[in-house]
Amino acid sequence: MSKHRKNPGQDSFKVDTRRRSLITAVAAGAVAAPWISAHAEDASAYPSKPIRLVVPFTPGGSTDILGRTIGQQLTQAWSQQVIIDNVPGAGGSIGADKVAKAPADGYTLLMGHIGTLAVTPSLYAKLPYNPTTAFAAVAWVARVPNVLVVHPSVPAKTVQELVAYAKANPNKLNYGSGGNGSAAHIATEYFKLQTGTQIQHVPYKGTAPGVTDLVAGQIQMMFTGVPAVMNQVKAGQLRAIAVSSPQRVKALPDLPTVAESGYAGFEADQWYGVVAPANTPREVITKLNRQINQSLSSPDIGGRLSSEGAEATPNPPEVFAKLITSEIARWRTVIEKGGVKIE
Repeated sequence: MSKHRKNPGQDSFKVDTRRRSLITAVAAGAVAAPWISAHAEDASAYPSKPIRLVVPFTPGGSTDILGRTIGQQLTQAWSQQVIIDNVPGAGGSIGADKVAKAPADGYTLLMGHIGTLAVTPSLYAKLPYNPTTAFAAVAWVARVPNVLVVHPSVPAKTVQELVAYAKANPNKLNYGSGGNGSAAHIATEYFKLQTGTQIQHVPYKGTAPGVTDLVAGQIQMMFTGVPAVMNQVKAGQLRAIAVSSPQRVKALPDLPTVAESGYAGFEADQWYGVVAPANTPREVITKLNRQINQSLSSPDIGGRLSSEGAEATPNPPEVFAKLITSEIARWRTVIEKGGVKIE
């Protein structure tokens, strides 16, 4: 019998062990609970300080116009200033890289677009960021058709006339863009590929300087977002030839598409959206997405964007993330087939 009796010391050891484990678990919970609570409080209190929205181009282009529109809406909704920070250079990749390396707390955001998020990966062999891993998609803001505009001195009023003139005068026409790898750069190279024309590229440090030179006659043509040249077209300073979208745009209803003008299937729209550094708290992304979508769905903002040739595209972050991935693949094919290179 005695050999089957439990050792009192062993019982005490087991009890003490269980007690110590329980105390350890409680202590660990006491440490973890405040972190979880603080994390939740931070997300619910967001934003508690100014937000920096990086626009990777100079002021005046479509990216800048849309960025300032969204920034103003967020400022009004949250009574917290959104500071627009223009950081141009390298087709938008300099500004994008700054955001990629910023703290993932929701206070540094990027007004991204097709160039910085989908085109540059195929143009730059050593891009300092990977758009699919460096950023968290926040909100798809807008789709903006490109419009092909020329200086009034160019003897062409249609796509067919422009193509005929370009073929008769190879490399005589110069086109501007917001920089190597910008949406305007790739759209025009796509146009050259489709039409078999030779047109010289003149990259600028942003759309606005290029538009200024186009109005002055220093360059002859440009593909760019409708909002960036709407005023100049209305004033007769530039002649609009066609839009790059599959359908005509409400802002320029009499202007045909490139596809209608003899190049079926041509489509080279720009798109814009907000991204944050990867690992930004999901609660913060959800809050940003909800507020931006609410602004985009309002008659005021939707009507304003439409009047400038843009289409608001409120969607969940996942939809925007899928767009970025699919567009990287699409434009890689165009860039490779067209032999597009960085000058």
